[in-house]
Amino acid sequence: MLSAKRNTAFFFKILLVLGFGYFFWLMLKITLEYIPFNPEVSFLMIKQTEVTERSEYLPFFYTHVYTSIFVLLSGFLALLRKNFGLKNFHRNMGKVYIFLILIFAAPSGIYMGVFANGGLFSKISFVILGFLWWFSTLKAYQLARQKRFKEHKQWMWRSFAFTLSAITLRMWKVIIVYLFHPNPMDVYQIIAWLGWIPNILIIEYLITKKLI
Repeated sequence: MLSAKRNTAFFFKILLVLGFGYFFWLMLKITLEYIPFNPEVSFLMIKQTEVTERSEYLPFFYTHVYTSIFVLLSGFLALLRKNFGLKNFHRNMGKVYIFLILIFAAPSGIYMGVFANGGLFSKISFVILGFLWWFSTLKAYQLARQKRFKEHKQWMWRSFAFTLSAITLRMWKVIIVYLFHPNPMDVYQIIAWLGWIPNILIIEYLITKKLI
């Protein structure tokens, strides 16, 4: 029985790594669309008002896009809680993850949220997401400093739930467009909330059940 449980856990870990690897590759492809700098490509094509009228928009945008891909990778590696034969690898990945979110990714994400597509309903969601992302990451950092590692781990998972919204909102967008063919702006209003609320509810359930 114990062996079966270990095999099942190992199987799910393999699926987790493969699944993350696939979606990380997709996110990397999106990021590479913005290298070199080009204000008339992909998502920026529908943000030309902000690009032309706000000199700070592109620096915030590129900061968010370029750091978020490293946030995804470092966060995933930190949550695996393995050193892979490298001294302090887990700790260092955690430091990279926390530093990038607190200083770059979350603040730029909050700014981007103010100008999100979909009207006020979408803007509110993305701004809330940005603040919760920043706060949960700060809380994880503070708990690690206090050596309260169980709570630190739980808050890191909460933070990563918000991090994964970059992936899950795109998944929801594909599903909703395929099934219902709604107006593009309506899609933004829906995925702005679906992108992160189910994520954090799942994590809270797992924490409540003492699975994290």
